[in-house]
Order: sequence, then structure tokens, then C-alpha cells
Amino acid sequence: MKLAPRLAVLLAALVVTACAPQTSDNSSSDTDEQSGTLRVWLFQEVNNKPKEEVVDSVLADFQKAHKDTKVTVEYIPVETRAQRMKAAFNDPKSAPDVIEYGNTDTAGYVKDGGLAEVTKDFTSWSEAKDTDPTARQSVTVDGKIYGAPYFVGVRALYYRTDIFKDLGLEVPKTMAELATTAREIRAAEPNLYGLVVGGAYTYGAMPFIWAGGGEIATGKGGSYASAIDSAAAQKGIKAYTSLFSDDNCPAAKCAGMGGNDTITAFAAGQAGMAIGGDFSYTAVEAGKVKGKYAVVPLPGVKAGEIAPAFAGGNNIGVLKSTSHRTLAVDLMKRMASKKTQEELFGAMGFLPTFTDVRQQVAAEQPYVKPFVDTLAADTKFVPASPAWAQIDSSLVLPTMFQEVISGKKDVATASKDAATKMNDAFGSAG
Repeated sequence: MKLAPRLAVLLAALVVTACAPQTSDNSSSDTDEQSGTLRVWLFQEVNNKPKEEVVDSVLADFQKAHKDTKVTVEYIPVETRAQRMKAAFNDPKSAPDVIEYGNTDTAGYVKDGGLAEVTKDFTSWSEAKDTDPTARQSVTVDGKIYGAPYFVGVRALYYRTDIFKDLGLEVPKTMAELATTAREIRAAEPNLYGLVVGGAYTYGAMPFIWAGGGEIATGKGGSYASAIDSAAAQKGIKAYTSLFSDDNCPAAKCAGMGGNDTITAFAAGQAGMAIGGDFSYTAVEAGKVKGKYAVVPLPGVKAGEIAPAFAGGNNIGVLKSTSHRTLAVDLMKRMASKKTQEELFGAMGFLPTFTDVRQQVAAEQPYVKPFVDTLAADTKFVPASPAWAQIDSSLVLPTMFQEVISGKKDVATASKDAATKMNDAFGSAG
């Protein structure tokens, strides 16, 4: 990230996605000013306005409580966070005080000295007791806490009910049926993608690898080795990249797409199916397909199976370099509070990290069920290593997919080259 009442599945291992620099001169500020301007960086969503409205409300209350303060917010593209955070870690004077970050970023940001430890602040916070244990793990490194969970997320299959009805199609029950159905839609409606996919959509591709028994990497305790070139993983890579074809999603248009691009296309009525998250719901509802779609878990290899999904989500953290630590921690808590998370669910569909709040919203909104079912079935994580920051930000997996899609390399060669790059990163992480 960025969903289940019993989410014994979430971010336990996700500790580092986007990424920080390999080295950093970031250090704690010697001051703790009680007034002035705080800078906040949050991620920009496909449809960002509802999120902005929730955040603005939080900031208004914060500034009422701290009358000599001002808060400025910048919404940054998720895809550029690695570069932005690298610059922030290396230049504390221009860095924000509070950031939103992917729960796969935690270990990398901690290793690079970017995040402030907030263990005492978090554990003394009255609402923290209701945080899902796995969500809490996503902000924990070596027993210390470096932020507050913000929301959790998982992906499922969005499909056009009107198109399925018109074409007499059944909802796919296996991955093979998914591919066949996608091509049937494209054949009948040449102006539509069957299943819109993206060559830069790492977390949309991973279920294809995991469904057949493949893994991204194996290991634990910070010691990992790539498994992306295993026979099972290669089979999943082939299944995913085969969807980049003129009879489904032409490579010329789809190879460069990321996750947001695929959801934007689906919401605009340009695709019969898409792999999207609970966090995509608001954007889809605001699009042309409102009232003409449904969501089911992404099917696995066999009928009745749910493909393992990446369990993600985002956190809110305080930068170690802030000169407003007390104020920044208070703002962190307000932005990640029960009230805010409930409002974010209503505005964006982000599932809360508090078990009681999540159970409440899931009971009120039926659309949450496919995502809850996906989390309950099985979820996977990226390697719990700071190396994932380097792997993710250097686009190792998207490059692999795109090399296969373009025909530049076959699956075996591309996956072997990707494995080499991953192992170099794991080795350098120590």
C-alpha cells in the first residue's frame, strides 16, 4: 500500500517498498518547536478530492488545538516516492515532518535513518490497543515502532456486469477461464480491453506467480534469495505476460501501465475486467461504470480457489529530522485515528486498521466482502528485507515483465536476470 475483520494476513512482513537511499545523513533534530509550520507528504490517489476533504478536516481540528501552527500538505505520486524520500532523507532542512508511506517501506526507511521511533507515543495512545496485530507489525522493526497504521488493502477482480450479461458470460472460476473470458470480451467488443493489465503493475501480477506455487523470494530474518526464476514462478510470469496481446490488452498500450492506469481505464468504461483494490472503489464509483460492475475474489488455478493477493496498506510516520516532534506525533495520531480511518473508508474505501472500526464498516457495506474473503483465504508479502526498497524502486520486476512482453527476452532469461539483480540487492542489504 494500502481490509478484513480478522486480518491475520496482512502486513506482517511487508517492510519496505519504495524506498530510501542506501545512505543518509538524516539525523534527529535538536529542537522540538511548539509552533510554526509543519509539512506533510501524502500519496495522490486516482480520485484524490475525497481524501483531501478528510485530511482538510483533520488539519482544521489540529490547527484549532495548536493555534500557533500551520500545516501544508503536498500530495505526491506513489511512483515517485523513492526519489522524493531519498532527497528528503539527505536534506533534512527541506524534508517534511509527517509522511504517508507504504507498509512495505518500513524496514528500508528505518535502516536509512529516516523515520522517528515512536514506540512510547504509540503504546500510550488509547486507541492503539484496537490496532490489528498484523497492522501493528507493519510499523514495527526489531521490536520498535516507527509510525501508525493508516489503512489496509488487498486486490480482487472488478468486472462489468452489463457486458457479462450482454455476452452471456459466466464469472471466471479459474485463472484459465479468466484469460479465456478476457479474450471473448475483446473479440466481441474490440474497443474494450478484456482484462486490463499493466506491465508496471507489480502487485497485480504477483497473484499469477503465487497462484501456481511460485514465490518472489525465499528466506527469513533478513536473509533472502530470489525465487523469481523458479519453474513455478516462470509459469506464473508466462500466464500474466500472455495477457499482453492484441486479443486482450495490446502491449503497445498496456506494457507501460501501472495499477492506477488500469483502474482509470476500467472506471472510464474501457475494459471488461480489472484487478483493483478496495481502495479503488471510490474511483470506480466516480467513473462511467457506476452501477454496472461487481467485484469477486481473483480466482486461483483451480475452481474454488482464491489467488493469493498481496496484502498491503499504508502508514503515517514522523521523520526523524523534524524540528516539531511533539506536534508531528500528535498530527500522526490524528491522521491515523479511528475517526479519520472511518471517514477515509467512507470517502475512499480504505479499510481501517482498527479491528472494531473495520468490523463496523464491513457490516455496513456489502462491497467489502470480496476483499475480506480474499484476506481470509490467503495473502502474500514482499520479502521482509530493506533490500526490497532497492528492488522496487529500480523496477526489477516491471522490467522483467516488460522484457518478456516486448519479446526482448524469453521468460527464462528475463526471470534469471531479475533474480540476479534481486540477489545483488539482498546481498548488499546485509
